[in-house]
Amino acid sequence: MAVRTRTPDNGRHPVADAERDALLRDPYPRYAEAREAPGLTFLPEMDAWLVSRDADVREVLRRPGDFSSANALRGGHVPPPAVLAELARGLGGSPVVVTSDGAAHQRYRAPLVRGLSPARVAAIAPYVAERAEALIAGFAQTGRVELIGAYARRLPGEVIGRLLGLDPEDVPVAVEASYRAEELFFQPGGEREKVAAAREVVALQHLLDGYARRRRDDPRDDLCTEVVQALAPGHGPLTAEQRSELVSNLQNLLIAGHLTTTALIGTAVLHLLEHPARWDLVRKRPDLIPAVVEECARYDAPVQAFHRLTTRPVTLGGTDLPAGAAVLVAYGSANRDGERHERPDEFDVTRAARRHVAFGHGAHACPGAQLAREQVRITLETLARLLPGLRLDPDRPVVMAPTLIHRSPEELHLIW
Repeated sequence: MAVRTRTPDNGRHPVADAERDALLRDPYPRYAEAREAPGLTFLPEMDAWLVSRDADVREVLRRPGDFSSANALRGGHVPPPAVLAELARGLGGSPVVVTSDGAAHQRYRAPLVRGLSPARVAAIAPYVAERAEALIAGFAQTGRVELIGAYARRLPGEVIGRLLGLDPEDVPVAVEASYRAEELFFQPGGEREKVAAAREVVALQHLLDGYARRRRDDPRDDLCTEVVQALAPGHGPLTAEQRSELVSNLQNLLIAGHLTTTALIGTAVLHLLEHPARWDLVRKRPDLIPAVVEECARYDAPVQAFHRLTTRPVTLGGTDLPAGAAVLVAYGSANRDGERHERPDEFDVTRAARRHVAFGHGAHACPGAQLAREQVRITLETLARLLPGLRLDPDRPVVMAPTLIHRSPEELHLIW
């Protein structure tokens, strides 16, 4: 017998910003409550039904025809008119791989799978190791560092920039604009700050448009060319529609290609250093690091949740949902489900790797997962070798960013 839960009103529920902020910074208590409750739990903070159990999350991800990705990147903040006017000066707004279904999804996904193939990841690994060592060596003599700004944002940005084929001088601008895009739709802020962020996003779109048009005329062995040739085959000038589609997908690839890895580096180092014995064991046993990377992703998934929209009436987890119902598919909660993982709330550096959903599952599994894993692995190996005495700064408490899209410490102050 299905548990019938009241369908929410079409309008937003009036929820205090403080309650939403608390949920975004630490969703795990709500996840635990939802996994124990019958049926699905409605989250007024997110205006969506929370899909919290591993089996239900996997069911949603296996049924893209019933659970559309059209609202996957639905943000919690509607931009004011001044921001929308600024964004209208750009070239984005077209569907991308994470917001599309069916044949369109496969079309957008194909060049990413080719461009982020195991061979491509293996080929760029020496560059990742070189840059990791150089960045860490740059602050190794200081005795302290704020890791997110000095390293975690820089390494993945440089790596995806190189894969895309961006000129080195354009990478810092592109990385910074990527964070402004996330802030624009997923974090609170005043109108002046939002307008400024929109300007940076528009500038990034025009930068990527220039790359797309140049790769049309002069193909190279990079991800930008891969995307251009897949989505706009042929010759001659790109149409306005093609330019918008290319810019949207290149921007999505850029953002997904580094923000997720930045987040995972931050949480991995945080949880390893929360108990010094963990770090000491990993430092002495670097052979554990590949499995530790999986445990880091399972324990605190970098992408906590994506939205989905039902395309027809369905029953999920014992709850009847109408067509058009918004569900929040919580990877972070599924990875703490005791039905799937033993001692799910324990971070165990000796845990044998078991399949989790931190990088998605099914048709929407992250094509860049192996690249992210490689960067975190190299980071931990390099930190263990160059900074074996690494510790959290006890005078600088860690505050998590208020987002479920890229869960990470806002800052991570370390000493040694």
